[in-house]
Amino acid sequence: MLIYLFTYLFTYLLIYLFTYLFTYLFTYLLTYLFTYLLTYLLTYLFTYLITYLLTYLLTYLLTYLFTYLLTYLLTYLFTYLFIYLFIYLLIYLLIYLLIYLLIYLLIYLHIYLLIYLLIYLLTYLLTYLLTYLLTYLFTYLFAYLFTYLRTYPWSRVLLEKLTSSQLVKFPAFYKPEG
Repeated sequence: MLIYLFTYLFTYLLIYLFTYLFTYLFTYLLTYLFTYLLTYLLTYLFTYLITYLLTYLLTYLLTYLFTYLLTYLLTYLFTYLFIYLFIYLLIYLLIYLLIYLLIYLLIYLHIYLLIYLLIYLLTYLLTYLLTYLLTYLFTYLFAYLFTYLRTYPWSRVLLEKLTSSQLVKFPAFYKPEG
């Protein structure tokens, strides 16, 4: 009897429970919950989200942000930038340009150029150019002119008149007359 009872209970309960559970719960849950979820939640959420959130966000963002942007940022930017740019750029740069550049250009450049020109160029002119010119003139130019002028007859007469002396003829420079 116990065996019968256990087998009956197990088979009946297992079959009833499985069939009831699988049929009723799955069908109920699937149909009711899906229909509820799809109809109620989607419609409620979409309508609520679209209407409330969009209107709230748009009105809040448009009113608050535009008023904030227009009042605070524009006034701050205009006043700060205008004051900063006007005071700093106009006054500071004009003072800097007028004082520093004028002092630099008028004093420093003139003094530097005068000192540079007087010291460097005069020493350059006196040392290098005079020594170069004097050595070039005395060595190359006079030697070339004397040898060149002594070889031609018309220049020989000019040299004799300039130096008022008789020039000696070198046989290597002249052709024999005759």
